[in-house]
Amino acid sequence: MSKNYLLIYSEQLATEIELLCQNIKASSNTLFQIRKSSSSVYANIREANYGQSKADMLSKFEIALKECSETEGWLQLLFNTQAINEETFKSHRNLCGRIRRMLIASCKTLKENAK
Repeated sequence: MSKNYLLIYSEQLATEIELLCQNIKASSNTLFQIRKSSSSVYANIREANYGQSKADMLSKFEIALKECSETEGWLQLLFNTQAINEETFKSHRNLCGRIRRMLIASCKTLKENAK
């Protein structure tokens, strides 16, 4: 059985963001929002693996894609407000980028196969 890297990376993202939020000082709203968006990436990718149809799977992946973009925005805000350093920002942003590229490719494939 091949590894589901999308699931692995999204779980890593949600875990790392949760641990990050436990150890930084930032607005409680920002911490709540980034926890919510990063865990939503993971939850939607998990749900997509048990989608009721290809359309359901595509919908979950598209939601995860939006949440991934939102997570990147909150990371940018944490960096801009000096709650996290550049190395932490880039590390997490790069993981978001990897997930985003995989989601875009998966959505494209699902759309092409639906034709």
